[in-house]
Amino acid sequence: MFEPPAAPNAPLAEAFLAERDRLLRFLRARGAGEAAEDLLHELWLRLSGAADPEAAAGIGYMMRAADRLMIDRYRAERQSRLRDKAWADTQPGLADNIAPAPGPERAIAARQQVAAIEAALTDLGPRAAAIFRRHRVDGIAQRDIAAEFGVSLSTVESDLRRAYARILEARKAFDEV
Repeated sequence: MFEPPAAPNAPLAEAFLAERDRLLRFLRARGAGEAAEDLLHELWLRLSGAADPEAAAGIGYMMRAADRLMIDRYRAERQSRLRDKAWADTQPGLADNIAPAPGPERAIAARQQVAAIEAALTDLGPRAAAIFRRHRVDGIAQRDIAAEFGVSLSTVESDLRRAYARILEARKAFDEV
């Protein structure tokens, strides 16, 4: 909770403390929400820097300063939204939440990575590769895969561990290149 220091502008600080709750309610009513305490502190900084501290100690002056503070906040937020929108409009697909198409280098790298992973799965053998695809691609539970292939659950888990290890090796080899 913000409270102004008492030393430099004692009459202003006393008046501010006396009207603190009222100013806080005003800021919240104007849409400050959770930032009301922070804005109250900013209001104190503005008031304490006033050319005439005696005039700043009046409730009318304080309320007008709080109103101006909220107007400045609104304008700053509006400018920020407009700036963000203008930037987003220059980015293809960003406004529609569509990622831009990958460049040719990235597409080639992705194809090479898929080929390396396919080769790693092929080296595992047909059952382990099929179990991996059924579990990771089709989303079938391990118990159901065990029943489908006529093997134990521990065999399915073992094949999946081997597949994960081979894929990890393939990805590490690809990353080292």
